[in-house]
Parts: sequence; C-alpha cells; structure tokens
Amino acid sequence: MKKNFSLILAGLLIISGSGCRQKVAESKNTKVIEIRGIYGSPNPFWEKNIRLDELNVNSIFLSGKAITAKMMERADNEGLKVFAEFPVLNGENYVEDHPEAWAVDNYGNKVKPASWFLGVCPTEPGFRKFRTDELTMLVSEFDLDGVWMDYMHWHAQFEEPEPILPETCFCNNCLATFESVTGLKIPEGSNSNKAEWILANHDSTWRDWRCTVIADWAKEIKTILNRERPGALLGIYHCPWNDVEFNGARRRILGLDYEMLKDIIDVFSPMVYHGRMGREAEWVKENTEWFCERLPAKGNSFPKVWPIVQAYNDPDTVSAEEFEKVLKFGTSAEATGIMMFTSNAVAESNEKIEIMKEVYSEISGNQ
Repeated sequence: MKKNFSLILAGLLIISGSGCRQKVAESKNTKVIEIRGIYGSPNPFWEKNIRLDELNVNSIFLSGKAITAKMMERADNEGLKVFAEFPVLNGENYVEDHPEAWAVDNYGNKVKPASWFLGVCPTEPGFRKFRTDELTMLVSEFDLDGVWMDYMHWHAQFEEPEPILPETCFCNNCLATFESVTGLKIPEGSNSNKAEWILANHDSTWRDWRCTVIADWAKEIKTILNRERPGALLGIYHCPWNDVEFNGARRRILGLDYEMLKDIIDVFSPMVYHGRMGREAEWVKENTEWFCERLPAKGNSFPKVWPIVQAYNDPDTVSAEEFEKVLKFGTSAEATGIMMFTSNAVAESNEKIEIMKEVYSEISGNQ
C-alpha cells in the first residue's frame, strides 16, 4: 500500500512539475514588445514622483517643441528612448502670415480648418524650407532616438467618425508643378475650372502625383535625419484606414501610398484611436493584423509597426478596462512596439497607470 501511495505521489509530482514547466515555457514564448511608450510629456508622471522605468515604460514620444535639455537628462537617467513628433504639414500659425502657402480646394477657395487641423499646401517652397530648417535645428540640438512625422498628408481630417475629406490642393503652385511633372497642359481658366478638368480627365495621374509629393517630403526628412543624427529612426503617425475605406480615401485624398513609403520609413504607427473614430476596441486588433499583413514586417527587419492607441476620454470615456484591451490589441500580429495617447490621460487615472504598468510588464519579457 505504501509502495502504491509512493508511486501515485511520484506521478502527481511529475504531472505537477510538467504543468509548471509548461507554464514557464508558455511565459517564455510570449512575444516581447521592444518599445513600450507614452505619447506626450512625461511631466504628469514625474510631478507625481513616478519614474517611468518603474512602470515598464522605455520610450517617450512627444512634440519636438516640448523637448528640453533637462527632460533629456532625466529620460537618460531612467533609461528612456526619446522620439520627437514633428508636425510636417500642419499649416496652423504659418498660413495666416504666409497666404501663398494656404491650400486651395477644387472650388478655388482657401480651405477651412478641418476640426483642429489646417493643412498647408505641400508644394509651396517657402513652407518647405521653413519646415526643413526647423527639423535640422531640432535633430542637431538633441540626441534623439528618432523623429515621428505627424500630419503627413494633404489637408483633411480622418480622426472623426465622419471624416472631412476635401479635394486639394489646386493653388497656382500645385497646378504649375503638376503640369511640369506630368507634361500635361491644363486648359486656361479659373482654378475651379482647372480642378474640374483634372478630376474629369486625369484623376488617376493626379492621385499618383499627390502621393509622390508626400513620399518626396519623407525622403527629404530621412536625408536630414541621416545627415544630422545617423542611426535615428524615421517614423510616421498615419491614418489607419485600409485600402478601400471611404472609397480609398487614405490614398485618394490623404496621399498616403504604402508602396511608395515602405522603403523610406523605418516605423509605421497607425493611429488606431477607436473611440475617436467611432469603433469598438476590437477594431484595434483587426486593424493591426490587417496592416501587418498589408505591409509585412518580420522580426528586426524594417519597416516595423508600433501602433498608437487611445487612452484619453474624447468624445466618450475610455474606461480602464477598455484601455487594457486596446493596449494588448495593439501588440497583435507582427507589431513590435506600442504607445498610448496621451500621457496626461493615463497619469490622471491611478487605475490606468496600474493597467499600463501590468500590461507593459507582461510584454517586456521581464516576468
């Protein structure tokens, strides 16, 4: 009897040990997410005497204008990478004093702000010099780990359930540049008549050209980055729509062609703001999986995919449970990084702070 009991006990220990080893193996097989970031100033956390490395955060993404030497020093002390957001084609506070850079719609009128965004004419040479000079100064001043292009599209607003999608830009400079590049001769007439002729007779050529304008901006920014800060990454915050949503508006209106951009950009950060765009949390997972399949990224190869998910309460409250879901959903498929928008929205909620800490611990590989 004692012998039988010993055999049974040994068997239970083997089974138990096997189960423990299986759990350890499963833990070890969990995909490690290399970038665990926040978007926005780290100050809301630091003002609460919270170190970001204690939250398993290893990266800060924030406006280049908010970066200071003091902030860089503390980030380094906490082992944090710093990536600067750069608002490439946001014309606010520029076009008011430089009307030649104001985008023009297909009716020949200056565009109106689309929600909070006022896009500039992407071909206006004065604005281009202004932005590239700004970028050169930024990356030469700070030892950044990368620059993330924001507002990198023609004038429109996609961060709404019902997006604002005007036809632009039909200013004199864009029309002349389009003629020069394509060899087409646009008939004489008003800007609105010229726009009507282009859209009726050379729509696909017009769409292709607009995409090359965006890609050319990306190439120049990459050149500046390579020159001033070799090794720094070039990322892009971009519209998360697939190829067919809103009648293909991501390429058709915004001018974002993944095939043109994939060899220029190191990291794509789809802006999967589910609440802002009137979607369910599960859409974050679906979109991340679609994008990783659409733009294959494997392991350490480029381009990489680091989505940015919504934490802030607009237009409705994003609960702590919902926040946990989108953080995890954003690490689906081949994504190797994740960040949330915004730092303040998380820092003001102790529950969201704890959830971010737990999720980032799970995906850090340190458990």
